[in-house]
Amino acid sequence: MKVKPVSPLIGTSIPFPRYATDGAAGLDLAACLDAPRTIMPGERALIPTGIAIELPGPHVGAFLFARSGLASRHGIYLANGVGVIDSDYRGEILCAMVNGGQEPFEIKPGDRIAQMVFLPVVLADLVVVDELAPSRRGAGGFGHTGV
Repeated sequence: MKVKPVSPLIGTSIPFPRYATDGAAGLDLAACLDAPRTIMPGERALIPTGIAIELPGPHVGAFLFARSGLASRHGIYLANGVGVIDSDYRGEILCAMVNGGQEPFEIKPGDRIAQMVFLPVVLADLVVVDELAPSRRGAGGFGHTGV
């Protein structure tokens, strides 16, 4: 994957995206900030990562996920659940963060704020039909199988 630092801080005071362990599925993205940024409870903040990427084509997408420790310990998560980076986007990757916790949360320059996973993408050709094939589940939705 091609990556372009869009901030001079990347690779100096802000770490380059990296896998934390050999078995990690996602690259850790760091907050590319000049100074700490406090997110108040219920507030949203757009946090820059200092990088842009070029994906190899529409068959690959980059997906941003919350870091589980931030979410479970502090209530810090991505505003859109999962961020989708399309193959034709070339701008800086920004993370829309939400503080769903009870306390203000400070993000410091270089803090790991999200993880980026590269996944295959299937582009569908939609076909309009009058009927869908039956299945055992049918239209059973939320909670239809019980607790």
